[in-house]
Amino acid sequence: MPDFLTLYAQAQPDKPAVIDDRGSGQVTRWTYRELEEQSNRVANALLSLGVRPGEKVIWCGPNSPQVVAAISASRKAGFVAVPLNYRLTTEEAQYVVGHSDATVAYVDAELAPMFADLLTRVERLRHVIVYGGPAPDGMLADDFVAAAPATAPVDPEPEAGAGTMIFTSGTTGKPKGALRLARPGAQDTSAVRLIGLIGYTPDDVYLTSGPLYHSGPWGFMGGALALGQTVVVQRRFDPEDWLRLVDTYRVSSTFAAPAPIRMVCALPEEVKKRYDRSSMKRMIANAAPWSYTLKLQYLADFPEDSLWEVYGSTELGVDCVLEPKDQRRKPGSCGKPAPGVDVFLIDADGREVTGTGPDHTGELYVRSPGIYEEYYKQRDSYDKSRRGDLHTVGDIAYRDDEGFYYICDRKNDMIISGGMNIYPAEIEAALEQHPDIYEAAVFGIPSEEWGETVHATVVRRPGADLSPADVMAFSREHLASYKTPRSVDFIDELPRTGSGKVLKRELRAPYWAAEGRQVG
Repeated sequence: MPDFLTLYAQAQPDKPAVIDDRGSGQVTRWTYRELEEQSNRVANALLSLGVRPGEKVIWCGPNSPQVVAAISASRKAGFVAVPLNYRLTTEEAQYVVGHSDATVAYVDAELAPMFADLLTRVERLRHVIVYGGPAPDGMLADDFVAAAPATAPVDPEPEAGAGTMIFTSGTTGKPKGALRLARPGAQDTSAVRLIGLIGYTPDDVYLTSGPLYHSGPWGFMGGALALGQTVVVQRRFDPEDWLRLVDTYRVSSTFAAPAPIRMVCALPEEVKKRYDRSSMKRMIANAAPWSYTLKLQYLADFPEDSLWEVYGSTELGVDCVLEPKDQRRKPGSCGKPAPGVDVFLIDADGREVTGTGPDHTGELYVRSPGIYEEYYKQRDSYDKSRRGDLHTVGDIAYRDDEGFYYICDRKNDMIISGGMNIYPAEIEAALEQHPDIYEAAVFGIPSEEWGETVHATVVRRPGADLSPADVMAFSREHLASYKTPRSVDFIDELPRTGSGKVLKRELRAPYWAAEGRQVG
């Protein structure tokens, strides 16, 4: 069976597949025929370097047609695509690239300096292909890919299967590679039924409202291409430019974290009135909980029946769906189980929670055909997050008497800021490298703009003269900017349980008291 992109290149060769309009007047448009050819060239170029089906390939860069081609090429040739967050520091990227076992990377020219460094640090990384600009010495350039055949690569070995491996950090502070394989002959019927529930059509126009290295924007864009839609890529998010793209291309579908939509809704009314927003039919709210206030702000600016919310994760896919008709009726809910997904609440004693309401909470587990295969080379972490064929990412929830679920807390300490998952243990480990820091506890505090921001409570070493600015400056040297604490306070000793665990709930409680919930 040919790849779906090959079929669309034959059935609708001249339909726009990917549009990259950066507002400069120069617009890149790839038809389905052109996307097919470019994807084939990337796949064949990688095969010529010795990459075999089932092996890992890194891609890294802001949203672009080339990123879409890299994703398609991996699927066509049977590679496991490993997106690398381009906002990471070289130190952070080194761990991901090394742990993935990838031998080849396909990267945007603006990331070439970092990969020049990585080539000297990661022994297994042999080749870097640079697109969109000059390649430094020792790397391959655009002309290497342009010289590769535009014909479809030879079918991958049937037992290999393409896949994805998206790195998501854990409570240990080290990122974990969530591996998901596309088994030959297997079909995720839940994804097909979700498409039907939301009502996507081939005529929809999808706009990327977040970086494609995230599973949500990537996954929903993949669904758009699988249906033969047109995809508009925004290289980096800008709220007014986002509205321009919605207006110009009659965008009808997107997937967004709360932070970008909050910025769109906060634009002055005179700015918003310049752009027609009536084409939006399917806004998928996810990546972090949208507050009810934000939903009302969105509905004041966009069609009433356009707002959907999905609850899910990189590991478990889409698990719950809240339809437009229930957005005002069920504030705070993430919806009912998605088609083909079974949801269970399990209490601390391992028993299923059967009661309803906020007094009957449990850890949310799911059974679904869209579950990931494993955490790559971290089987123990995978096993800890499942009970047989039931899997969890540690969220605590309850359901009401109509079967709607509500996420009320997170079992772990993950912070979600602007749709980005941030894990305190990683930040704490970095801060504690500072010679004047004895210990640090990191947690999320409320932010109207970002949902949560990173806060650090620090214990200084005796006699140390350390300011909040010093702590933030040090963290910026070792961490991506979005992980850097935005506020810092100092304490003589961290509160602990009898077993010695830090009581972060005590530390963060004053910050969340006015919010009526305890998240972060």
